[in-house]
Amino acid sequence: MVKKADIGGKRLISLAPTAWVQWVTQRSDVVVQEILGSEFQWIGRDNDVLIKVRSQEQGEFLVLNELQLRYNNKMPVRMRAYSALAEEKYGLPTYPVLINILPPSAKTAIANRFESNFLGLQALQEYRVINLWEVEASVVFEQSLTALLPFVPILKQGGDRVIVQQALN
Repeated sequence: MVKKADIGGKRLISLAPTAWVQWVTQRSDVVVQEILGSEFQWIGRDNDVLIKVRSQEQGEFLVLNELQLRYNNKMPVRMRAYSALAEEKYGLPTYPVLINILPPSAKTAIANRFESNFLGLQALQEYRVINLWEVEASVVFEQSLTALLPFVPILKQGGDRVIVQQALN
């Protein structure tokens, strides 16, 4: 069953998907081709948004967006699993992105990779981490990131009354 937060993420990103993928990949040449179905039912959870994109330099690839209210220590293995499942299902390389909405407790370190070494075999999955509380609110307006408008108050400098009013308008 899809969680309400998942549906909200899909709707928000679908408002301006190309602006979104250009922001998360930090590449201006990336263009959205399609928002894909991302149901990996055999692991019992949907990831938030899987987008097929095209870049002149990289060709076709997937941008896997995992939006989390708060980071938890299970995210590295989840990102590894989702990335592998997306690559296997669609046969394309995957650029995984974890977007944390609210900061975790002070003791929690946010990882940007999964690593394991078992019986001499190594596994590694890196992913980009975007912590919304570290993102300047002005970026939302400068880059037309419609998907981030509801989050302006939690963005860096986003609590300013003028900025919140701009987001509301």
